[in-house]
Amino acid sequence: MASFKTYLSESYNELMNKVSWPTWKELQSSAIIVLVSALIISVIVFLMDYIFGVQNMGDDSIWKGLLGFIYKFLQ
Repeated sequence: MASFKTYLSESYNELMNKVSWPTWKELQSSAIIVLVSALIISVIVFLMDYIFGVQNMGDDSIWKGLLGFIYKFLQ
């Protein structure tokens, strides 16, 4: 039990005195960067899905993607 108390004491000491926590401004800027990156990646994935269409849905699927529409138009 003494080793567990030592562990808790040292963990608390490290978190309070040795860890450098970000400031509120740094935290906000990091959060904005993550949000913008997530939005950019989601738009890229949406565009890829829109262009290439849905796969493995059979022949009766409504949307085959922009490339499928072009291929069907050219036939």
